[in-house]
Amino acid sequence: MVKTALTIAGTDPTGGAGIQADIKTMTANGIYAMSAITALVAQNTTGVTSIMEVTPDFLGQQLDCIFTDIFPDTVKIGMVSSSELIEKIAEKLIQYQAKHIVLDPVMVATSGSKLISENAIVTLKKKLIPLAEMITPNIPEAEELTGIKIKSTSDMEQSAKIIFETYGCAVLLKGGHSLNDANDVLIDQEGIHWIYGKYIKTTNTHGTGCTLSSAIASNLAKNFNLLESVIQAKQYISGALGAMLDLGKGSGPMNHAFAIQNQFTRENIL
Repeated sequence: MVKTALTIAGTDPTGGAGIQADIKTMTANGIYAMSAITALVAQNTTGVTSIMEVTPDFLGQQLDCIFTDIFPDTVKIGMVSSSELIEKIAEKLIQYQAKHIVLDPVMVATSGSKLISENAIVTLKKKLIPLAEMITPNIPEAEELTGIKIKSTSDMEQSAKIIFETYGCAVLLKGGHSLNDANDVLIDQEGIHWIYGKYIKTTNTHGTGCTLSSAIASNLAKNFNLLESVIQAKQYISGALGAMLDLGKGSGPMNHAFAIQNQFTRENIL
């Protein structure tokens, strides 16, 4: 039986982040991908122009259609910009007893554009984070969740520990914001694990958070444990970054299909 994953997130017309990146990542990791859209986002590699949210009722209908037909083995949650949508997601996840929930608490895009309201952050903390098996904040997001300024690796450990103890979910706190290159810290029931990544010099990092969390969710669907899921996901994202795709005028996308080589991906040589 093929493993399945659901992504709940916003869109990216240029395909590097959001729903589009999630589906590419899940597919590249051998998972059947499904999606429920929280918002249509007018964005590209240079920034976000505008966001048009779906209604909570419509989001709920999307989730009903998925859970009552093809129950996902894992759920990844990305950009959700309003309290009402967060509440609807939490309601449906509880209703259907969803498992292996990976939450990427998206608050700011790679370009620096803010993607979530202050009220939504409060609701995220109260309703959605406690349902997650793992959350994957970057340093600015962890600072928002804890109120602690992160300036060192010890600050990273302290912040991740606070999140773990406060919300009862595993935490993968990502480095990469000029602190410790590509090294992340994972705190779960087994303790503290540092996952050392390969630093790749590139400005084309659009959608890295979406991609990493989707790869982790894919690995959980394949029955890897949390640590194994993160290690595998880090290897995947290193490959996607290392492929050195160069598209767009800003922070460009990665090559999610860097490892896909088959008869259908070959160029026409006739």
